[in-house]
Order: sequence, then structure tokens, then C-alpha cells
Amino acid sequence: MEFPEGFNQLELLESHGHMIPIGTESAWEDEEGEDDDKDEGHHSEEWYKQQELRLESNPAELMLWAAERNRLSTVKRLLDTDASLVNCRDDDRYTPLHRAAYNGHLSMASVLLDAGAELHARTVDGWTPLHSASRWGHTAMASCLLRRGARVNEMTSGGLTALQLAAGNPAAAQTLELLLSQRSLQVEMRNSAGERAFDIALRTSANYNLFEMTEPCNNIY
Repeated sequence: MEFPEGFNQLELLESHGHMIPIGTESAWEDEEGEDDDKDEGHHSEEWYKQQELRLESNPAELMLWAAERNRLSTVKRLLDTDASLVNCRDDDRYTPLHRAAYNGHLSMASVLLDAGAELHARTVDGWTPLHSASRWGHTAMASCLLRRGARVNEMTSGGLTALQLAAGNPAAAQTLELLLSQRSLQVEMRNSAGERAFDIALRTSANYNLFEMTEPCNNIY
């Protein structure tokens, strides 16, 4: 997908962020079980079963829905039936792993990765699961993806790195700290608008202070 010169994806996120699903809070201290077995909390179990029954005739749609809703037993059942569903996609090229990542469903992501989910799958906008986790401040999820081999310096089609996306979220300080601790990080990378992650953090929150605290680490490659 081509973008016009000067296109700023962060501005698009700020103006249309309400259209993008936002997951639960992540907890850097609770890395091993960010939201394990946690349901959405807004519907009864009967409601979920009815929704699954409605989607049963479309396994790919059900897989995507179940990954987003953290329905582990449903995902495992579908994978047992058809392992290729692990990398199915919606119209915007989001995979089940993307959906788990932007909602912070850590156990779901682990199941999907163990089943062969593409760690570097890209959406139509070039977002990887790490981009999704970083944008929404899911630190434990981002940590899981990095441990599995996610590339920290990958850029979206709009020229944004995971670090820049986290820098644009005032609530993502812990995720920013995690990303800044990565030895392979190229902290000076610039987006299509010519901004570094530090520049983005400087104009959006007090998180820019984290760059000063970790600066020595970023000089070691």
C-alpha cells in the first residue's frame, strides 16, 4: 500500500483511534499471565456459546472472533480440526495473533505461536503483532513476541516502528521501557514525517524522560 508524502499515521490514529479495538490493561510485573483465562466480562457464557454457534459455519471468522475474545477452548478445537486456521485473515489482513496482541491476550498468543502463527504477519497497513501490542501498551505481550523473535525495528507502511507507536501512547510507559531495553533497537529511526520516537514522546507525554534514562543502552549494538 502506498502512502502520500508526509503521511502521518499517528495523526490518523489520534483522529480515528475510536474505530480501532482497544484491549485490556497490560502489567509489566505480571508478565507470565497478563490476562490468562480472563473473559470480556460483559456477556454471559451462554451469550458466547450462541455467538460461536452462529459463526460455526465459517471457521475462519470464528477463529478470528475467538482469538479476539480470548476463547482458548474454541481456538484449540478449531486448530485440532484445521491447523491452517492459525494464519487466517480478515479483510484488513489481521490474523488471530494480531487480534490477540492488540487485546493483550497472552495465553492466546502463546497457543497461536505454538501452533505456527506467523510472527511477522502484516496487515494492509503493514502492522505486525508487535506493532499492535506496542501501540496499545500491552507490555507482557510485547515481551512475549520479542522473546519469540519479533523484529523490534520493523516499520509499518506508514513508516512507524513499535517504539514510535508506544511513544505516542501516554499510557504505554512500561512498553516503551521494554522496547528501549532491546539491544538491537535503532532508537534514532524516523517515521515518514521525519520524527524520532523521542520527538513523538516529547510532544505527547512525560515519557520522553525514559529516553534519557536508557540512552547508554542504546549505544551498545
